[in-house]
This record gives sequence, structure tokens and C-alpha cells, in this order.
Amino acid sequence: MSALLRQIPANIPQDIRKIRIENSHLTELPRGSFENISALEYLWLNFNNITVMHIKSLEYLPALKELRLQGNKLGSVPWTAFQDTPALKILDLKHNRLDVLPEHALRYLPNLTYLDLSSNQLTIISKDVFYSWPVYQRSQRAEGQIEAISNAVLALHDNPWICDCRLRGFVQFIKSVGPPIILMNSYLTCSSPKFRAGKFFHEVELNSCMKPLTTALDTNLTVPVGLNVTLTCFVQASPSPAVSWTYALKLLRAFNVSTKPISEETVRSELLIPAARPADTGNYTCTAANFLGNTSVTITLRVGAPWASTTPPAWAPIAPAEPGAHVEVRIAKQTVYGITLEWFAVAAAAADPGETWYTLLVGRYDAAQKDAIYIGPGVNTYSVTDLLPATKYEVCVAVRNQAPRKRQCVVFVAGSDISQLEQREKLIHIIVIICAMMFTQP
Repeated sequence: MSALLRQIPANIPQDIRKIRIENSHLTELPRGSFENISALEYLWLNFNNITVMHIKSLEYLPALKELRLQGNKLGSVPWTAFQDTPALKILDLKHNRLDVLPEHALRYLPNLTYLDLSSNQLTIISKDVFYSWPVYQRSQRAEGQIEAISNAVLALHDNPWICDCRLRGFVQFIKSVGPPIILMNSYLTCSSPKFRAGKFFHEVELNSCMKPLTTALDTNLTVPVGLNVTLTCFVQASPSPAVSWTYALKLLRAFNVSTKPISEETVRSELLIPAARPADTGNYTCTAANFLGNTSVTITLRVGAPWASTTPPAWAPIAPAEPGAHVEVRIAKQTVYGITLEWFAVAAAAADPGETWYTLLVGRYDAAQKDAIYIGPGVNTYSVTDLLPATKYEVCVAVRNQAPRKRQCVVFVAGSDISQLEQREKLIHIIVIICAMMFTQP
């Protein structure tokens, strides 16, 4: 205990049955570490710095019943090494760094009664890991029979589980498992994605995995010079995909891209092109990928002449407004530097409200050019931030490809900086006091 050992000592007596080396400096278990002590039954190597375990490190240990490697730094385990320990009953690997369990990891552990994999870095496990475990297979064959089977305790808690479609089979296994397999802690908890973080396995229902399906409502856009343009694509996928944008075969900078989930299996990705110039004309490709594959959609952008207007505030109609297409908009929340808008479709704004896109135009009240933001189906709120305090703005929401109409625009003044207001108020109080003192002096 707490000795400065850096390797398994040599010349250990052949009849030794228990070795315990803890809080020492062991860093690996090389091949043939215990070749001269075949009578060994208990091996405790907890709280060392073991990072490597050779595939033949347990060779010549046919009588080994208990192996404890808690609190080491193992990122992986050579599971076939347990072919040399057929009598093993207890395997303790908690508080290591294991992040993967191969499908046949437990195949060579037929007599385990205790397996502890808690507090590792496991995120995704296939149900087949346990279906191929001889202990589980015996329990299925003996179901409904009188044959007595020893219980096996299984510890899997305190791992950062990713609760998406890849974990579906494992979650179903955990929900259905019962004696002789007993979970030390049956309340396994999701760590991600965010909308499932903290939920127990028995609270979630996971869908099947799906290759990304990438779409864009408008794949051809023509905008005036100087307008801030937002290109938008929607992706349906499970698990959540990685989304990227390319232009002329070059990957675009991440800080101009915003990708957010809008439902469990759908994400919206937006590419911002500030102050569009003719040089920005071209094809922009939105690509989404997960482990099942990738798909992409291309949006063609044309940047034309400046947006001219004769009467401020000017809104350039994209197309004539259709009769009955109307949206009412209001400010749901206002802060010092921004607002949250909320809008509602009135009458026949679109044939199918579930597929209705909206155009949000926002800018200074007297500006001839306004920023256009395209809002996808099913969304009826949007937050505008980074506004200048004490500045007059106008914002309009219209059905896509239609000009805003009455009651679809809101004029407002962005909130003043609170600290400036407080300083101004204090200054007024000081001036009033000084003036009062001057008037009261003889």
C-alpha cells in the first residue's frame, strides 16, 4: 500500500493466493505479469496509474476469481484477455476511462457474479454486448424452468450516456432486464442531448436512427447590394447531424453559421452573409452528416443592384400580396438591447399553416435597407438582439414572398442603457442641489 512500486514484483511465491497493490505507481500490466503464480485467486490493483493492459497480462491465472482495477486510467481493456481466467467471478473496473464496450466484450466472462463499469466515460452501448454475455443467455434459456442460476450484479451508473437513437436498444434492455441480472442502480441518467439531460432511462422513448434529409424552402435568392442575407436549411436526422456550409468548395467560417434544434429530429442551420456584395453571388451548399451518411442542398444567391426606395421606411415587395394573406405581429418582450417578437397568422395566410414560411424585416425606422430573416414553419417567435439603445426601429413580419401589410409592422424605440439613465438622474439631482444652495445664500 502506497509503495513506490512501478512494476509487479518478481519472485512472488508460487503458492500465493492474494495480491493487493494499491495507491502505488504501476502504469501497465505487461505480458506474463503473473506467470509463476498460477494459484492466484484474488488480484487487487486499485488506485494505481495503470493505462495499458496487455492482451496476455492475465496468462497462467486459471484460478483467478476476483480482479479489481478501480481508480486507474484504463481507456480500453483487451477483453479477450479473460479467456485465460475462466473462473473469474468479480470484475471491478469503476472509475476508469473506458469509453467503448465492443460487441463481444463479455463473451469470455461466463461465470461473473459482479461486473462494475460505473463512473467511466461510456456514452453509447449496443444491446448486443449483453445479449452475447453467457450469463444473460443462460437466463433466457432457463426462463420458466426450475434450474437455479446465480445472480449477477451489474453496475453501469454515472456514465455520460448520450440518449439518442444509437442507445435505443440498450435503453430497451435496461428497461426489461431482471433477475438473475440485477442492476446496482437502475436509475441510469441521460447526459445529452440537452433536452434529455438529467432524464432517467425509463422516462425516455428513443426513435430509430435516420440518415440526414436536407431541405431548403427557397433554393434561388436574388437580393440587393448591401443587404444582410440569411440562408437557411433544415435537416431531419437522428442522431443529430453535424452541419457545415461551403461556398466555391471552401468551408465557411463557423462564426457566421448558427445551427439550432427546432424539434427532436430537426435542426435549422443559418448562414449569415453581412452586407452582401456582387462577389458573394454563387452557390452555397448546406451539408449534414451523421454516422448513417450525409446529404446536402445547394442555395443559389444572386446579388443585384442596390435596394432603392422613395418613401421611408421602405419595404421592397418581393411579390404582390395575396388576398387574405395576413399576419399580426406584436412585441412579446423588450430588453435594453433587444426585443422578442411574436406573430399569428390571420385568416388564410397559407393553405397549410404547418408549411408556412415567414420573412422578418428589421432595421432603423428611417433606413432604406432592412435586414431580411427567413423563418421556417412552426416558428412564431424570434428575438432580435444587439440593438442600439434609444434608437427608433421598425420590424415587419410577412408571409414568405409577400409584402408586409397593415398591422404586420411595429415601430419601437430600443431601451436606453440603464446605467446611463441612472447616471443622468444622479446628475440632475446634483444640479438641483447646487442651484438650491446658490439661491439660498445671502
